[in-house]
Amino acid sequence: MGPTQPVMAPDPRYTVEDQERMTRARRYFAWQSRLAGRELGQRVVEIGCGLGNFTETLLDRELVVALDAEPACIERLLQRFPGRANLHAIACQAPSPCFRDLRRFQPDSCVCLNVLEHIADDTATLRAMAAILPRGGRIVLLVPAFPSLYGPIDRDLGHYRRYRRGSLRRVAEGAGLAVRKLHYLNTAGFFAWWANSHIFRRHEQSARQIAFFDDVVVPVMSRVEDLIRPPFGQSLFAVLERS
Repeated sequence: MGPTQPVMAPDPRYTVEDQERMTRARRYFAWQSRLAGRELGQRVVEIGCGLGNFTETLLDRELVVALDAEPACIERLLQRFPGRANLHAIACQAPSPCFRDLRRFQPDSCVCLNVLEHIADDTATLRAMAAILPRGGRIVLLVPAFPSLYGPIDRDLGHYRRYRRGSLRRVAEGAGLAVRKLHYLNTAGFFAWWANSHIFRRHEQSARQIAFFDDVVVPVMSRVEDLIRPPFGQSLFAVLERS
């Protein structure tokens, strides 16, 4: 059984190459985008935008502020979406002084997909997000689920932790946020990640695994999970609100 949290903070090694590998999972990103997009407002701050795979789905909104700790990602994102008046891309992370300055954009929502697990102080990070939002502003999260799935891929990606519903609820409430939605996602991925972590001891997902999951599993599983919320999954989806 994997640890609930590594004793030592891991070195973050989620590289541009890792992100490019995951861009092949187009159906999976579309599924995430449907779930997250319908919960967000018109003035969105995206924390951990990477190469802009999710950012692209937000560009029909009034304002998108895309943040990443890696300047190389910001540079690539601006090259990918040039001349967008409603897009501001900034090398910044939460919490930090540059993040507090985002209040000037008057955002109504924040989105953070597969990023919170890379940050040592998750409670402080959620507090920082809440501080730039008005009352009723929303924070949408997707995080890896179940500490028992923690393995070599998590360590190599720089994951500090995986969450259960109870642990994510405690972090959210500790940051002064109300939990509006909280459910598991990606049942099939739970078994695949456990096998990668505890049987094969893999350090990355293969291109073949990603393609099979995206082409065969996601079309069926996304429809089923839209109708029936699973009791477990590889990930947790949350919608939080500043009260």
